[in-house]
Amino acid sequence: MARLKAISGLGRKSAALFLVEAGEQRILFDFGDGLEPGEHPDLSEVGVVDAVCLSHAHEDHAGSLMRLGEVGSPPVYATSRCFEQIPEALRLVERRIIPERGGFDLFGMDITVGQCGHAPGGVWFHLPTERGGFLYSGDCSAESESMPLDPFPRAATLLVDASYGDRDSSLSDQREAIIKAADGGAVICCPAAGRGADMVQALLSAGHAVWAEDCIAQEYEAAMGQVVPVVDGMTACPEQVIVTTSSNAEDGLSGALLARGGFRFLFSSHVPKGSPAYPLIEAGEAQWLPWNVHPRLRDVLNWADQCGADQVIPAFIDPASATKLVAGLGKRLVLEREVEI
Repeated sequence: MARLKAISGLGRKSAALFLVEAGEQRILFDFGDGLEPGEHPDLSEVGVVDAVCLSHAHEDHAGSLMRLGEVGSPPVYATSRCFEQIPEALRLVERRIIPERGGFDLFGMDITVGQCGHAPGGVWFHLPTERGGFLYSGDCSAESESMPLDPFPRAATLLVDASYGDRDSSLSDQREAIIKAADGGAVICCPAAGRGADMVQALLSAGHAVWAEDCIAQEYEAAMGQVVPVVDGMTACPEQVIVTTSSNAEDGLSGALLARGGFRFLFSSHVPKGSPAYPLIEAGEAQWLPWNVHPRLRDVLNWADQCGADQVIPAFIDPASATKLVAGLGKRLVLEREVEI
């Protein structure tokens, strides 16, 4: 019987590392690093693994690749677009390219993958098991305009992104709030390889003139087939609507503009307490507004039904803060770090 062990990623928003033991094979689904400055996952329980499967390239899912030697330097399975987004310093790995939709062979197991709707090139994974199948969603979303979500297959065990807990507001309403807040100019922060293209499109459709950091402009052109003007730290001005990285002004163009001063900032991602965004928001000097890139409450519950799952493991959330989610899952809810799948 296959078993799952959550190394990190249960109980709160933290690095994604989930170990699956299937037969003689040991597979890590995601290999993330911590979100708070100086926070790194404890790998002492992992041991040697045979493969790492990456759902996408964001730091909390792929940021520990520099520590691959601590788990035996296994090959890394990811889509080509995922590998393109991994920082150069983390690319010295044995790569195995997988499709964004379809399947691949992993040690004789037929693994199914589909697009996750959260990041370009991001995927979910389905692993056949004697118990009825295991589905690992990674981060996922059903609301993106530029990043599709492929339907989940049937699975007795669903390990699902539940980052928002009981949040059930829709992106359509959130979009209008950010469009209004951008009036008069704003630096709108987002992670690279994420919501940037959707944000640019929404702002343009509402009549805003929009500028973007170079990497966001490239993502927008790739997703929408259109060009948006590029701005940098020297040419930007406070009256412009600028979509930029990084998500909490740690670095990138948003960090440079924060250092320059005089710009108004809008944030929408998870905000670690150690980030530059946190004290700005606390002091009322910047605004935080939601922009869904993870599932709503209704999505998690619908997927659990559609998958036919009798075990649902909510990742990246403290269940004590998600009473509606816990009630909705009922007897299907699994909170143990180790479970048969």
